[in-house]
Amino acid sequence: WLTSDNMHHQWLLLAACFWVIFMFMVASKFITLTFKDPDGYGAKQEPLILTAVTKVEEVHVPEEKHWSEEFQPTGKALSGNLIRQPLVHMERLELLRNVCRDTALRDLSHTTVSKFVLDRIFVCDKHKILFCQTPKVGNTQWKKVLIVLNGAFSSIEEIPENIVHDHEKNGLPRLSSFSDSEIKKRLNLYFKFFIVRDPFERLISAFKDKFVHNPRFEPWYRHDIAPGIIRKYRKNRTETKGLQFEDFVRYLGDPNHRWLDVQFGDHIIHWVTYVELCAPCEITYSVIGHHETLEDDAPYILKAAGIDHLVSYPTIPPGITVYNRTKVERYFSGISKRDIRRLYARFEGDFKLFGYREPDFLLN
Repeated sequence: WLTSDNMHHQWLLLAACFWVIFMFMVASKFITLTFKDPDGYGAKQEPLILTAVTKVEEVHVPEEKHWSEEFQPTGKALSGNLIRQPLVHMERLELLRNVCRDTALRDLSHTTVSKFVLDRIFVCDKHKILFCQTPKVGNTQWKKVLIVLNGAFSSIEEIPENIVHDHEKNGLPRLSSFSDSEIKKRLNLYFKFFIVRDPFERLISAFKDKFVHNPRFEPWYRHDIAPGIIRKYRKNRTETKGLQFEDFVRYLGDPNHRWLDVQFGDHIIHWVTYVELCAPCEITYSVIGHHETLEDDAPYILKAAGIDHLVSYPTIPPGITVYNRTKVERYFSGISKRDIRRLYARFEGDFKLFGYREPDFLLN
């Protein structure tokens, strides 16, 4: 009888142990599901990968292990660690892709990836970065960033102003200086970006810098380019004053402007369209920054390129990037609607590709 009673107690104890283990397993599973990292939820949804293949050449990119060490991506955006772009940057790239597919705008959105385009793209091989220069949107500061990254100077503060744009001394090679095969590899593997700005405000900035202030003493703008525009486009030839914004607008809006552009040479890059400068529908860029939101975009670009721990974008003076609608309207107030519409027709691709609104004074 005692033996039977002992066995009964042993079975009860064993059952209790199994019950405790079972409850522990259930509780553990519950805790795992409850506190699971929300970023891991829905793992099948792949994040946007900031790699790029040129659409013109349809180049196939092999696996990373097939490339030499020289061309192994090092930036965060091109490494094995995938990152998610903030919504605003995803929307910009999606808008760009949609407008590039718009056949009605094809002539305004597409261009050949020519030597002219490749001359605009600066290379940082050390950190696998390509930067397309779009003048009058703060490019001097980005060039300083790349100069430091390339090792020519240890800090931005050490770079003399006269060195930044001296391409014999600043240590910034252009993409056009490489062979065709090396160009293709860099276009496919490197982190690529450029900066845009409201097209009309950019033109005002170019006009003021080159024909009014001319701070770096570039005499050809006043002595060669301005007289050429005045001779061709000024209505009142008896006027002796210097180039006026109205003359500038009339020249830029002329469908036959190219015959003067050829005479002006590379100096025209300050008012050439973003399409002609960077071929955004032919080259798949990783990020497109906006001058108006540069305070947010600059840190994001540095982080996406994997260089935020190495260099910082120079301090931006307060208010310098804010779109000045009053200034734009004032400059265009004395210009005929016909000339403004012709100007907009030339730069419509830039407005549409990068999400800038058609000016209100054109709609009235």
